[in-house]
Order: sequence, then C-alpha cells, then structure tokens
Amino acid sequence: MKLLTRDAPPRAAWQLEQHGAPPLLARLWAARGVTNPADMDDALEQLLPPHTLLGLEAAAQLLAHAVQTQRRVCVVADYDCDGATACAVAVRGLQLLGLSADYLVPDRLVDGYGLTPGIAQRVADTGADILMTVDNGIASLDGVAHANALGLQCVITDHHLPALVQGQVQLPEAAAIVNPNQPNCGFASKALAGVGVMFYVLLATRAALRAAGHFGNGEQPRLDSLLPLVALGTVADVVPLDSNNRRLVAQGLRRLQRGGAPPGMLALLQVAGKAASDVRTEDLGFVLGPRINAAGRLADMRVGIACLLTQDASQAAAHAAELDAINRSRRSIEGDMRQQAMELAQRAIDQHPTGANPLPSALCIFDPSFHEGVVGIVAGRIKDHWHRPTFVFARNHQVPSGPMLKGSGRSVPGFHLRDALDAVVKRHPNLLSRFGGHAMAAGCTLPEHALPAFAQAFEQIATEWLGPTPAERSLLTDGALPADSLTVETARQLRDAVWGQGFAAPVFCNEVAVLRQKLVGQGHTLLSVTLHNQRLDAIWFGHTDPLPARVQLAYRLELDTWQGNERLRLRVEHASALQ
Repeated sequence: MKLLTRDAPPRAAWQLEQHGAPPLLARLWAARGVTNPADMDDALEQLLPPHTLLGLEAAAQLLAHAVQTQRRVCVVADYDCDGATACAVAVRGLQLLGLSADYLVPDRLVDGYGLTPGIAQRVADTGADILMTVDNGIASLDGVAHANALGLQCVITDHHLPALVQGQVQLPEAAAIVNPNQPNCGFASKALAGVGVMFYVLLATRAALRAAGHFGNGEQPRLDSLLPLVALGTVADVVPLDSNNRRLVAQGLRRLQRGGAPPGMLALLQVAGKAASDVRTEDLGFVLGPRINAAGRLADMRVGIACLLTQDASQAAAHAAELDAINRSRRSIEGDMRQQAMELAQRAIDQHPTGANPLPSALCIFDPSFHEGVVGIVAGRIKDHWHRPTFVFARNHQVPSGPMLKGSGRSVPGFHLRDALDAVVKRHPNLLSRFGGHAMAAGCTLPEHALPAFAQAFEQIATEWLGPTPAERSLLTDGALPADSLTVETARQLRDAVWGQGFAAPVFCNEVAVLRQKLVGQGHTLLSVTLHNQRLDAIWFGHTDPLPARVQLAYRLELDTWQGNERLRLRVEHASALQ
C-alpha cells in the first residue's frame, strides 16, 4: 500500500484559524476542501434553502392540499436504511402536519427495485389518492405511468440518477418530482440522501400550510424531532458528507445523544450495548445501519420501518431484538458467502492470462447458492481485497426466458460504476435488463446465460478506463500529528466532529517505536508503541503479522475509556518498515 498525504492549502488553513478554528482542525478542514468558515457552521439556519430544489414547490402544494382536505397518502418505501428512514420521516412528518399516511414496502426478491406497475396497483387497492415514493421512483417510468392510469397522483422523492432511454434522460410523468439529481435542478448539494430529500419536502409542506393560514395563531409543528432519522439514513447510505449533509448529521446526532430519538433507534442502541450519549457518526453507519439494512436483505423491511415508527417502548424493544437477530444471521450468511466468493475470485485471477496486467481489471463472481440480500456487502469485501471494480451476482427469479441474475457492484476511486454499466448497454444493447446506481455502488439485472458476455464487456471497459495496470491501492493520510496535538483534548475534538464519506476521518502518519505486540481476539494485534515520548496502546484489527521495532504508522487517534477514565489509543490503519 502506498501512503499519500493530503494537501492542506496554507492560506485556507490560515483563514479558518482566523475565524477561530484550532490549528490542527483548520489544517484538517482545509485538506478536505473547506475554504469558507461558514461551511463548518452546522446550525440549522445554515441549511441550503429549500426553494432551490426543483419540484419542491409543486410537491409541497400538493401535500399541503392533501393535509387540508384529508386526502389519503401511501408512501412507497425502499428496502435499505435510507429508504426505511425516509419512509419513517415521511409518515412521522405527515402525522406532525396533521395527515395520517399509510406505507408500502416492496419485497426485494419479488418486486425488484423501484415503483413497478404491480406496486402501483397495490397502492391503488389501499384506496390512496396520492402515491409518494421515497428513495426511489426517478427511473420508474412504467410504474408511474400505470399509477397515473389508475388515477393516482404521484409525488417522486428520490436522489438517484434518472433513467436513460436511448442515451437520453427521461423522467416519469409524475405530478411532482423532487430530486437534486434531476436535470435543471439548481440545488447546490447533489449528495442529499433520500431521507434528506423527504425532510426538505416536509419543510416546504409546512411552509405552504403556514402561508395558507392552516395553523392560524397556533404553534406550528416542529420537524427537528425527525433529524436523528435523517442523520441515520444519510450516514448509512454512504452519500458524501458535504457541508449540508454534515449539518443534517450533526443536528441529528445532538438530539440522539440527548435521548431525543424515536424509541426504536434507542432500542437498537440498547441491544447493541451502546449508550445514546456516546453515539458518534460512525455508530450510525456501523451499529444502527446494519441492523436496519439486515431486514431488507434477509427478511422484510417492514420490521425495520415498524421499529422506527413505533412510539411504544416495549414494541420498540421487541422489534430491535428481532432486527438484531436478523443481523446476526446476515453476518453468518455473509461470512460463508465471502469465503466462497474469495475462492472464486482467486480462481478467476489464477486463470487470468499473464501479460502486462497480472490481475483482471475487474471481477464478476457468481454462484447459484449466493443469497441476493448480501451480494453488495460481499462485492465490497472483494473490491477492498483486490482493489478492482467488482460485481457479485445471485439468482433472482425464474422467467420464461430462463433464470435471471441480480448483481451488486462496488467500485474503486476513478471508476464510475453506473457510467460503466451505461457504456456496457451502449455497446451491447440487449445484455442488461435493468441497471442503476452511483459512482461507487450500482446494481444490474441480466439473464444468467448473459453473464459471461457481461463479465467480458465489463472488464474491457475497466481496462480502458483504468489502464492496463490499475493504480496501486493507496491510503490518504493527514501527515504527522504534532507532539502538542497528542492530547486527550485533541482526541475529543476529533471524536465529536462529523466525519464520513467524502469527508474522511483523519489518519495521521508518524514514526513510532514498537515496544510490545501480541495477538488478541479473532485475528487482531495489540501493540504498545512510543510516539512523541508517550507510551500508547495501539490496536490493528484484522492483522496478525509481526512488526519490526520501528515502523511508519498510519493511525487514527482515539479515546479509550475505562472505569470513567479517558486515555489515548491508536487505531492502526497501516504500518511499513522504515527504510
């Protein structure tokens, strides 16, 4: 692995310092592209203005009219954590505004992704007047058309990219579409998650009701109670944490830390053994998110949404226990599948022709026993191991033409996965039945007999775009941590800041002396090192090889709390022997 150091423009860091940022934080923020001190102001008043979201006014007026006339709304959710939290925000938010809403959750294995004609029919059968999607729908041309034919008004709230028809963007004919990634939308943040889009829709709906005098002289409903859900969905969906998303996450975390979150979120923390007051950004992604996502992967996301919606503590505890059990099952299935997929990937690498590139430029893995619900997780593991764009496929369902495969892909920096799928379709128009996604994660459906042709086409595009020898895996660091910053106070500042996708948590790189090392747990190494004349513990998860006496250590600065006392600890990311 190659260690690289982020560039921190000195002038940007100086400007941030002049506005009160501590020197180390100013350097870290500047290295992450922050030039305006206002970008680090996480007050709600600094959120991007709602009116810049294209389609928001139409959606708000339609929903405000529904509140005033008590029309029936049915929310069509998605089966990941972003979709589940967006559904909970929609239902809870409309209730706060005075409207009861039903919701419908597609089945991953039966319905596939997005609003289909079948789902539209099920919504109409509920007696709803308005069909509102959350975290899906922007590419559901047929589903929206069928909903229109059934007399439903469709409000699409989504953040994914629109459908391409013969290379041209085509939007569904909905009554309103709110999506920062639709053409001609001037909203400054294209990274808004589906749950964030729904939160903005509620803000605008409240404003429309206020303008219509709906609240009279009474108090307007507060929507900030929804922010813990917004924070959870935003982090779990791994969207870039730009300044606007960081504000949403920071505000949600503060309310969660004070216990001001839905009972289901608090119950999930309890089964995970985590106190609400100790929750940080990464806990949303690694503690809460997987337990919600597990329902959509292996069971029924209605369990996850019910957990997020209930106001009853005992029901919340029961739902949380069920989700925790499902997640344990998911980990077991994933472990077995990962081992098998690694072996298949190694076999493909061994069979790859020798030449300028000893490894394939991309990997496509399939086995009939694979579970559709965890292919994305396994694709991520293989991608991390070999640093290659990777798709993992599982059988979806039988159709007259033969078995269909659903694949989930994960990518490496510099390789836009959805654009690569679009390139495959342009070269081989009949190869994929469906595809969609983002730069780093995407999905597709194809007939099983077409998999070899897809694998060949996908690898060809990866070779062209990445070059015959893809870039060596690298780790971006923030350089050396100064001696005067190796303090508990620095660790607290770093712990309490919002870090995540696109705004990575700091990794420092210093020369250290290794005093002691031993294996602990299931394949981890506990170290005792000297850094700036301080003796510190360090933990390297998933690493068992012994280290020399002096190494260049890439690490995160953490706090280890024991019996109420805080002390510094290093979480190792990489180590290399000194030359």
